[in-house]
Amino acid sequence: MPPRPGQAPRQGPPLAEWLRLPRPEAMPGIWRCDYRPRAAPDPDRTPARQLVSGAVVAFLIAWLIMSLLWNGYLGGYWLWPVNAMTPDAAGTGIRRVLGNAYVFLVFAGIVLFFGRLGRWHELLRRAHRRIAGPATRRSVMAGRQRRPAPPPPPHADPVEWPELRGAGLGEAADRLAEELRSGRMTDVDHARIQRAWQSVRVRPDRLAAFADGVRESGAACCPHPTGERDLPTRAARHDLSLRQVRIGTAADEERNPYEYRGVGLALDPALLGTSALAVGPPGAGKTSRFARPVVEALCLQALAGQAAVLAVSPAGPRLAPDGCFDVVIRLGHPESRYDLDLYGGTTDPDEAAGMLAEALVGDLTDVLPGGDSRRAATLVAQLIGPFAAVHGRFPTVPELRELLDGAPAFEALRTALREREHADQLRELDAYERQSGRTRELPALLADRIALLDRPAFAGFFQPEGRVAPDGTRHRPFSPRALEHPLRVRVDLPERGHAEASRILARLVLAQFTECALARGDQSRFACLVLDDAAQTVTPQALRGLQRLRSGHAGVLLTLRALDDVPQAQRGPLLGAVGCRVACAGITPWDAERFAEVWGTEWVETRTVTNRQLVSDEPLTRVLHAVRRLATGRYVTAESVTVRSEQRERWSASDLANELQPGHAVLSLTTVRGERTPPILTRLGE
Repeated sequence: MPPRPGQAPRQGPPLAEWLRLPRPEAMPGIWRCDYRPRAAPDPDRTPARQLVSGAVVAFLIAWLIMSLLWNGYLGGYWLWPVNAMTPDAAGTGIRRVLGNAYVFLVFAGIVLFFGRLGRWHELLRRAHRRIAGPATRRSVMAGRQRRPAPPPPPHADPVEWPELRGAGLGEAADRLAEELRSGRMTDVDHARIQRAWQSVRVRPDRLAAFADGVRESGAACCPHPTGERDLPTRAARHDLSLRQVRIGTAADEERNPYEYRGVGLALDPALLGTSALAVGPPGAGKTSRFARPVVEALCLQALAGQAAVLAVSPAGPRLAPDGCFDVVIRLGHPESRYDLDLYGGTTDPDEAAGMLAEALVGDLTDVLPGGDSRRAATLVAQLIGPFAAVHGRFPTVPELRELLDGAPAFEALRTALREREHADQLRELDAYERQSGRTRELPALLADRIALLDRPAFAGFFQPEGRVAPDGTRHRPFSPRALEHPLRVRVDLPERGHAEASRILARLVLAQFTECALARGDQSRFACLVLDDAAQTVTPQALRGLQRLRSGHAGVLLTLRALDDVPQAQRGPLLGAVGCRVACAGITPWDAERFAEVWGTEWVETRTVTNRQLVSDEPLTRVLHAVRRLATGRYVTAESVTVRSEQRERWSASDLANELQPGHAVLSLTTVRGERTPPILTRLGE
């Protein structure tokens, strides 16, 4: 076997040429690297059928006139100029030469006149573009590759690091430029150093340390905590200078807005900050062609210090291989080196109880008091708060189960509080006893749900003090509060045999992420949670958290097989809470109806054509109509056109459910500034 490569294979042009490619401003979601806006449509453009018919009619008339002139059917008066200009003494040869030249000029004038009238030049131009266009484009692209564009002036050349030179760091700029030209710098290095330079501009006291790091390490300066400078492999196209990842190509069809036809589509933190939802059956591409490129892009941005990512999926590298992550948590797997903090890394019992109660019973909106998990959170807080006052930590899963069951552990906790004279915590236990005495259903429900995590497969997991790894080392449990740093984390859920426990853990991670992302002290890095298969995780409390993430420079990407995996009352609010919506090929008509309703209607101009048969009483006209009917096989009709404006759905439910081809999706995007795109038909993965 050949040795494993040390970095991802190089794709595209060298880094210097790639950085010099134009990146003009564009509409939201457009892949801006080397983007060239389409020319504005010509409102006076003649339809192809009308252009061909006009050219043919003009040719026939010109041919008829020249034939009549040549054969003398129109008389010889049209030759009088050449006869008048030819002397009588001229010989026969001279007369013939002058006559032929005159006839040529007359016929050429007829051809030019009718050619202009029939727009032959426009027809030939379109035919040439249609026949030889794609060959032409390949030659142009090959020519670009053979002849790279000349470098811009030094003050505008990104290869020369003009920002550093402007700040007086000429030596550092020379070192980085030499590293870039020699190929020792990657696009991740460039993005990471740019990120570090932005922090230096905010904190000028770091300028000396930055210059020393560049002088000593070159392209490897300002490293990621792991020291890694690239991913083991890449499956998508990335532009780290703009933090974009390409997810597909907009179809060149009339359904799409003119500006988006045929252009690449990409996602970036400005779009993911409004959160995203992708719905489609297995194999539709929502994971492999949409969620996976996003995870890969976020992992690259984390290496550049720009982002932090938490990916949650059923067991296996569905979203990215292990080598792309710093922490891989395999819940229920005995070989897992890491664990998940059941309480989200907080010491506040109310905050910890809110996240845990949301995970345990947040999906049971039909039976919970108030329709959400807030009442359950109060009960949990009244237990774990007194427990933490006695033991200095929150209870483990078995201990919490015993407390909810009302076993002797409850009385033992009360006795310990009396011995330590915690009167305030005793009042909490008394309040819990009064509320649970009125209705025993909620504590019993909490006990039944926590029992799903108190299984032999999870023995040793969810320990507040951390999990002991197979090699004997103890690791602190992971909490989303660590996403304040550029971390790459993947959580594998125990899907097989523990489906209900997986749903509880998925809700727990979602609840912890929405709380911790907003509580970050440094929100300059974009934090994103990618939850593959979010069935039974969308709750009223989760929707409230999704709507608040936009202000915290964070977002969530959810995938669903169908909206039926979400409670009926939450389907509409879910589509309204996310800014980016993706309907993949194969969705059900009921889901398609929801998307069509959310995308709304637009004003369109409709043309109604009515044909009415013409009947004439004049004998000559009737004869002409009969001849025309014999020639064409159709009656002579008069056409009337009615034009009116009306509102129609942008995409109907029938079109979404029945006309989307495999590998396609219809998506709409929204930026954190409120810019929106209409639904766009897209070929994913191109």
